[in-house]
Amino acid sequence: MRRLVVSQDVHPISDFRAGVTSFLKQVHDTKRPVVITQHGKGVAVLMDVNEYENILERIELLEDIQVGEKQIEKGKAVEHEKAKALILKKIGK
Repeated sequence: MRRLVVSQDVHPISDFRAGVTSFLKQVHDTKRPVVITQHGKGVAVLMDVNEYENILERIELLEDIQVGEKQIEKGKAVEHEKAKALILKKIGK
């Protein structure tokens, strides 16, 4: 996802209501999110669905890494060769 450009990507809700289609096109074309404000405060973010899915995948990966690091700290790690052998055994190779 590309970084937000404040001068181009932050808009009041009244502008959003008046030009929804143009905001959807902007998000699609730039791959940058649009922040929608109400009374000068951010209330919503509009972003490309593929970019959103990519962010979710990255978050899941980071969470998995964090779980793995905690397991290593607790001594619950398995050596690579042992893990490989266990997996191969389970899949019948």
